[in-house]
Amino acid sequence: MTTTALPAAAPDGAATNQPLPRALARLLSLDDFEAAARRRLPRPIFGYVAGAAEDNHSLRDNRQAFSQYAFTPRVLVDVSRRTQQTELFGRRYASPFGIAPMGISALSAYRGDVVLARAAREQNIPAILSGTSLIPLEDVIQEAPGTWFQAYLPGDPAKIDALVKRARRAGYETLVLTVDIPVSANRENNVRTGFSTPLKPGLRLAWDGLTRPRWLAGTFLRTLLAHGMPHFENSFATRGAPIVSASVLRDFTARDHLSWEHVARIRKQWPGPLIIKGILHPQDAALARQHGADGVIVSNHGGRQLDGAISPLRALPGVVAAAGDMTVMMDSGVRRGGDVLKALALGARFVFVGRPFNYAAAVGGQAGVAHAISLLRAEVDRNMAMLGISSVQEMDASLLWRDGARGA
Repeated sequence: MTTTALPAAAPDGAATNQPLPRALARLLSLDDFEAAARRRLPRPIFGYVAGAAEDNHSLRDNRQAFSQYAFTPRVLVDVSRRTQQTELFGRRYASPFGIAPMGISALSAYRGDVVLARAAREQNIPAILSGTSLIPLEDVIQEAPGTWFQAYLPGDPAKIDALVKRARRAGYETLVLTVDIPVSANRENNVRTGFSTPLKPGLRLAWDGLTRPRWLAGTFLRTLLAHGMPHFENSFATRGAPIVSASVLRDFTARDHLSWEHVARIRKQWPGPLIIKGILHPQDAALARQHGADGVIVSNHGGRQLDGAISPLRALPGVVAAAGDMTVMMDSGVRRGGDVLKALALGARFVFVGRPFNYAAAVGGQAGVAHAISLLRAEVDRNMAMLGISSVQEMDASLLWRDGARGA
């Protein structure tokens, strides 16, 4: 397979020397973007992004799992020629992390899906466009060639075929099937914060919008004037489809009967890399391989589906063991460069980060996302030096310690 490199802002994806706006320069870690976004976004919008299912057990454990591992660094190693470049499905990326799919991000930032995809392309990392995005997939791929597309499978084969054909016709090369939503999750936290889809005008949103004028003018009103009321664009065979639902719960009609037969059907139609997202059980990793998947993303949907589901980091070793030579990736809970390296040490080839990049787009648009990418990249680089490795491919379980035993 031929290796190609996407354009990067600087060699090896390093940040440029362009000065940052003062508001962004004060943000020193991914967590800083969350606090800034909380101040900028209306409560219903922030609550949707930040929230998870039921009691948030999985959401919290996604972070806590990383704290159970400690590094055992090597010293007196020449690390003066460090690189974190990673090859994935025939492309060489500047770092071993990318931007996870996030629905309705255009409510957090003006043209949010485009902002995320363009920032990723310029920084030479992959971004995955959500199937519940509010901007047509054709527009996003035109702005940022190389973006991946994540699909939520419709309820019948004809609709599946049509959606796959639409993504292929638009020019997407990598298709990500998210398979952990047979029914809608219990998103009671959305209800408590007043969030609904489509966005309904109400006293809470009206008040929050008036008290957050930058979001009101810069995101919501700007979107209304330029593009009309945002609605779901990418769950159908054609663009410009009608709004799916008038409540907080989206339409999951007939998705509870989807099976591996549907994956096999898509495999026959899709010529490029096919990724299964939402794998936590080793047997499902083995089935994904048997059905022709090129890779899996170990994920519990950021804690937004089954509350109490195992964290991806805990599930990772078992999935890697069952996956054979299939590419294993991971998302959920990654906030630091050290988290990226811990996931790589446990067998992940790549990781994806969601909420922090959404917050970065809300706070600073494309420049905010680029700054967040640079911060995470710099952390990976520093940690590599202190661990005594020159490439991310050298990161393995011998450099981890858990509960008194080396590695997993």
